Amino acid sequence: MDVPETQTAIVITAAGGPEVLEPRTVEVPVPGAGQVLIRVSAAGINRHDIHQRSSGRHSDGTAIPGLEVCGTIAAVGDGVENARIGEHVMALVQGGGYGQYVVADQQLVLTAPDTLSDIEAAGFPEAAFTTWWNFFHLMKFEKDAFALIHGGTSGVGHIALQAMSALGYRVIATAGTETKVAAAKGFGAHDAFSYRDEDLATHVLHATAGQGIAALLDVSAGAHLEQDLQMMAADGQIAHLSGGGGAELALPLRDIMAKRLRITGSLLRPLPVDRKARVAEQIRRDVLPLLGDKVRPTIAATFDLREAAKAHAMMEENAHIGKIMLKVDHD
Repeated sequence: MDVPETQTAIVITAAGGPEVLEPRTVEVPVPGAGQVLIRVSAAGINRHDIHQRSSGRHSDGTAIPGLEVCGTIAAVGDGVENARIGEHVMALVQGGGYGQYVVADQQLVLTAPDTLSDIEAAGFPEAAFTTWWNFFHLMKFEKDAFALIHGGTSGVGHIALQAMSALGYRVIATAGTETKVAAAKGFGAHDAFSYRDEDLATHVLHATAGQGIAALLDVSAGAHLEQDLQMMAADGQIAHLSGGGGAELALPLRDIMAKRLRITGSLLRPLPVDRKARVAEQIRRDVLPLLGDKVRPTIAATFDLREAAKAHAMMEENAHIGKIMLKVDHD
């Protein structure tokens, strides 16, 4: 497969709002050992991209955002079989997804199923890796317990609800509007409530027959901490996905001690590749067979690559359900 020397990619030109995203002509990356080069057809927008843009901080030295893509393997690095060239894949990447070409570690590349469009497939990896890492590696969630996701209709939340419920896990969700609460139930939530409800903890405890929540995934930077602590089961765990722009978390120690709660959190992007690879194996085994049947990314909107700024503006409005995507052309 012929690979050009340059490509069009979206570059963060400075810290700021969506307007700092600009299409630029940049070099096509060269895959290193154990890597593949993907000719991108679609890329997902994620909250991490918003934080990277607004802060201007670039992990791994790339000013091109984007953590998940779908496309075709165009070239391979040392240690990767040439036979992989031409494979139709979706992948978790270390930034660089908002471009026509991106490199990915071969261990984090998944076969793109025929049951999903490229746009849908590109919206799957980041949510799947985030869900499986946090619930089953970081928190070690088990089926005899209850989980809760704040933001059940988010990009991560709506896929997590579908996949986990299909596999027999009981997951409660919260959302910010009645429309989103209803959507969360449609995605498979055991039950769903508004996180604005002053009696949220009471509703959750009732929904779990008093058992409480064993594993809670929080994308709100602790915005509902008081309610969270009330609804947690003994020995429960809370995992944070958002640092809230550096916000500090004030914790009532006695409440934590009384239930022996563990409060943790993680950033997926800096996680070592070998640990992500173990997550990838579980996703291949447990979730890929569900795609197109019991698990399908909901696409809220699709923008052309050059319209990435509009996509970011839409995400910041927080009104969408599911994924916001970029379509990548090679004209």
